Amino acid sequence: MLDVCLLGTGGTMPLKNRWLTSALFRSAGKSLMIDCGEGTQIAMKHSGFTFKPLGVLCITHFHADHISGLPGLLLSMGNEGRQEPLTIIGPRGLTRVVNALRIIAPGLPFGIKLIEIDEPEKTVELDGFVITAFHVRHTVECLGYRIELRRAGRFDVEKAQRYNVPKKIWSVLQKNERAEADGVTYTQDMVLGAARKGIKAVYATDTRPTESIVRNAEDADLLICEGMYGDPEKQARAEETYHMMYHEAAQLAKDARAKRLWLTHYSPSLTDEKEFLGEAARIFPGTKACKDGEMITIRFED
Repeated sequence: MLDVCLLGTGGTMPLKNRWLTSALFRSAGKSLMIDCGEGTQIAMKHSGFTFKPLGVLCITHFHADHISGLPGLLLSMGNEGRQEPLTIIGPRGLTRVVNALRIIAPGLPFGIKLIEIDEPEKTVELDGFVITAFHVRHTVECLGYRIELRRAGRFDVEKAQRYNVPKKIWSVLQKNERAEADGVTYTQDMVLGAARKGIKAVYATDTRPTESIVRNAEDADLLICEGMYGDPEKQARAEETYHMMYHEAAQLAKDARAKRLWLTHYSPSLTDEKEFLGEAARIFPGTKACKDGEMITIRFED
C-alpha cells in the first residue's frame, strides 16, 4: 500500500494556515518526498512524520517556494543522527543549486547523491519506489513525477513444476529475481504468474496543461495537480505565469481517466480552496481541493 500526505499546499509564500508546497509518499517503511518549500521540516512534524525513513527527495524546479526548505530539512535530518545517504532528483542544475544551499547546512553526517534529469523522461527505482520524472511547461525547467509501486504476479505451482524448480527455493524466488540450487540458476519468472496491477500516483505543479501529464497519469490512482487559480478572471494570469486553473487540472484528470484528483499549490489570493470548486467538480467529480495535512492510503487491488 501507499500512504500519501500533502504536507503543504501553498504557492509563492507561506500563510498562517498554509505551508509551502510539499508531498510525502510512504510505503514499506520507506518515504519519498516531492518538493520542500520553506518550513517543510515543521510541516512534517505537524503531520506526524519522522525524517529517518526519508530516502528520496524529488525537486520539481528551483523556485524558492519549492526548494527553500532544503537546508532546514537536511539539518533536521542530521540532528536526528541520520547516517544513511539521501538521494535528491531534480532538473538540470541540481548539483549547483544544492551545493549553494548547503553553504548554510555544512558538515552533514550523511552523504547526498544527486540525479540530474536532462532527458525528456527518465525512470529510476529507489527504496521500492519506481520514479519517473517527466518535463512539464513552466517559466523555468520543471519536472512532474510519477510514483509507482509495482506488484509481482502470484506464485504459480504448475509453472514451477513445469520448469522443474526445486521446492526448497520456491520461497526464495518469490522474493528474489534468481536463486541457485544444485548448481543450476532459476529465475523468478519460472514461478510467478503475470504481474498484478500496482499503484500509481502522479504529482504535477507549476505548469500549464501538457500531454506529458495526461500520458503519465493514465489510469492513475491519484493525480496531485496544481490549482493555482480558481477564479475565471485569473485565466489570463495563469497563462502569463505558466500556472494552471482548477478547471484545467480537472480536464487533465478526466482525459487521463484518473481515479481521483487532489488540487494543491494555491495562490495566496485564494483564501478559500473550495470557493471555485464547482466547475472543476462538474468536469471531474473526483476533484478535491485539499488542505495541508490531507492524507490517503491507497491499497493494492485484489
